[in-house]
Amino acid sequence: MKIGFVVNDIATELPQFTTTRLAMSATRQGHEACLIGQGDFGYEPDESLSASVAAGDAGKAYRSLERYLEDVQAATRKRVPLNDFDVVMLRADPAAETAERSWANTAGLAFGNLLADSGVLVVNDPHSLTEAMSKAYFQHFPEVVRPRTMISRDEERMREFIAELGGRAVLKPLQGSGGSGVFLVNMKEEPNITQIVEAIARDGYVVAQEYLPAAKDGDVRMFVMNGRPLEIDGAYAAFRRRPGETDVRSNMSAGGTAEAVTVTDEMLQLVEAVRPKLLADGMFLVGLDIVGDKLMEVNVFSPGGLGSCGDLYGLDFTVPVLEDLERKAGIREHYGSELPNAQLATM
Repeated sequence: MKIGFVVNDIATELPQFTTTRLAMSATRQGHEACLIGQGDFGYEPDESLSASVAAGDAGKAYRSLERYLEDVQAATRKRVPLNDFDVVMLRADPAAETAERSWANTAGLAFGNLLADSGVLVVNDPHSLTEAMSKAYFQHFPEVVRPRTMISRDEERMREFIAELGGRAVLKPLQGSGGSGVFLVNMKEEPNITQIVEAIARDGYVVAQEYLPAAKDGDVRMFVMNGRPLEIDGAYAAFRRRPGETDVRSNMSAGGTAEAVTVTDEMLQLVEAVRPKLLADGMFLVGLDIVGDKLMEVNVFSPGGLGSCGDLYGLDFTVPVLEDLERKAGIREHYGSELPNAQLATM
C-alpha cells in the first residue's frame, strides 16, 4: 500500500507525534509511506495532482521514532503524482498554523477534496473536515452528549449565560485546538470577564461551555475508528489526561499527563450516540474527549495520544489502524469510484 500522511510542515514534525508513529509503523510493515506538508501540493496543467514528498528508508526496520523522523526530514524531496497513492491521511492541525501561514489552514483540505474526487481514498473525509473547521461542528452531535453551550461575541449575553450556569463556565475560541485560549471563569471570584471575552473575541466568536465538576480529574481521550472504539483484544485505545495543579486544560500539549483508564459503560454509550454522525461524515479516526457523562470535544483533524496508549498498555494501536486502511484500499480496488469517499472512509 502506498500511503501519504499530510502534516502541517515536514520540518516541524516531532518524533512523539501520532502521525510520526503511524508513518514509521507503515514503513516497518512494508508499506510505502511518506509525509506531505500543506505547502507541498501542486495542481498540474493536465489537471493531475502532485506533491513534493519525503520518506524514510523503505529497507529499514525502524525502532526509533527519532531516527525515523531524522531520516525523513533529511531525505531528498521527490515530486510524485498523487493518483499513485492508495490512501492519503489528512493529519494537519489547523490550530498549529501561524499568522504568516494562514493560507495553510485550508490548503490540505482543498487538495484533499480534489484528490478524493479523483478516486484516491482520503481520510478523514475532506468535505466533512471542511465543515468541521469550526467548533460549531460539535453542535451537530446529539444534545444529550453535549454540555450546555453558547456561542456569541456579546459580553452581556455571555455574563447572563454564565450566571444561568451557576457562575462557572469554560470560555474558549470557536476556532482552535490543543487547549489554546481556554479559560475557567468563576463569577463569584469576580474574574475580569471583560478582558477574557475581549481577548478571545479578537479572533472570532467565543464559546461558553458548562463547567463539569468531573473536569477537576481531567478528561478521557478515547480513539474511535469507523465509529467504534479502537481496541486490541479488548484493550481500548483510551487514557486519562490529567491537568496540572494550576491549569484547567488537560491537553498533553498544555502540560497534561497520561494515565491508564478503565473504559466505562457510560463512555461506550457516548460512542454509540455519536457513531451515526461520524459514519455519515466519513470520520475514519477521531479522538473523543470525555468528562463524566459528557463529550467536551470531537477531534477530527489530528487526534494525538496513540503513543501514550501504547506506553500505558504495552500495545501498538497503529497496527489495527493501518490494517484497516489496507482493507479499505482493497475494497477501492474492487469497486473503484462506485463508493463515495465518505462511505468508504468508515466502511
